Amino acid sequence: MNRSTVLNVAMAALLIAPATAVAQQNNTTSSSDNTGYGTTGAEFLLLGANARGMALGGGYIAMATEIGGLNANPGALALIKRPGVQGSQLQYVGDTKLNFGGLAIPFGGGSSAIGFSIGSFGFSDQKIYDAQNPDGTGAFYSVQETFVSGTISKNFSDRFSVGITAKGVMDKLGDVSGSAFAVDFGTHFHSQLGGRAVRFAFALTNLGTNLHYSGQALNQKIARKAFPDTLPGDSDVPSGSVPVEYSTSPFSLPTLFRVAVAYDVVAVRDARLTLMGEFNQMRTNKGAYGGGAEFAADHVAGTGFGVALRGSYSSNPSLAYSDKDVVSGSYTKPDDEKKAGLAWGGGISFAAKSGFSVGFDYAWKKVGLLGNVNFYTVSLGW
Repeated sequence: MNRSTVLNVAMAALLIAPATAVAQQNNTTSSSDNTGYGTTGAEFLLLGANARGMALGGGYIAMATEIGGLNANPGALALIKRPGVQGSQLQYVGDTKLNFGGLAIPFGGGSSAIGFSIGSFGFSDQKIYDAQNPDGTGAFYSVQETFVSGTISKNFSDRFSVGITAKGVMDKLGDVSGSAFAVDFGTHFHSQLGGRAVRFAFALTNLGTNLHYSGQALNQKIARKAFPDTLPGDSDVPSGSVPVEYSTSPFSLPTLFRVAVAYDVVAVRDARLTLMGEFNQMRTNKGAYGGGAEFAADHVAGTGFGVALRGSYSSNPSLAYSDKDVVSGSYTKPDDEKKAGLAWGGGISFAAKSGFSVGFDYAWKKVGLLGNVNFYTVSLGW
């Protein structure tokens, strides 16, 4: 079997994997559902790190051959050509924000790359309410979730690269905090099919220890219950309250497995159109899938300017409604839910002959009834 045949078979398998997964879910006769909904912490790790990644959906892991590979697929980072930095901000729902910063440097004659990144998510100055104070107690709380990571990636041949990321995760929820350690692992295969670039990738992210929470908020006082009468000669049981410390259950990290393929259906000098598809499985959700496209052109009109347009749609079966309502027998899905998972974006860049480059990317995504979110990214290279 020649290389072209192998690539064709591999691509077909990846493209039909989502359909196969959906068919299996629809045909299952078991009524049990072992999906671990709501069992993980630090879900902000699933939000991504830059605008390009959001616009391309899960298929981005096959295209993350720039600084975004630090977060999406460490195996793709080895293909970075020049050192660079990247900063991003995601304006998420409920006035929350995700901030990301990354630095990546190739070494070993371009055969390897190393990088570092940091990300934070949260909000501040939220009122605290209780049953006695429905308008607020006068106190406030904040949420601050952070990760810090280091990545190393290496090309083992002219077609295959592997990378690994180690990261610390810190989660501060009001007066309670927790921490965990995780690793990301990814691979990237890149070759030619019909004279055009084809890329295969898989990534396993957020595989690590559990989050254990502790803090002052867990230290409470409980009123003593009524005690039985004391025996003759025993001293009286003191009244008042007893100091206690609540023990919290550990939360797993949101482990995610992804496999994706991307192919340049059109490739000419300084321009290409790439189609991509992906399948993913989260720890806390059912298997999901998606597809996207990216058009990119460099040296527009003979200048150093470049442009890109991107779009994708990601479907998650765990977010789907039943076709029938138990009361009326019918259900019409809201328009906001029909569009959930739709994302698009674009970017502009400039590369000087000296090697210096600057780029700006934007992405918009529909997240169902929660509304729309916006991602902004600025990149510098030298």
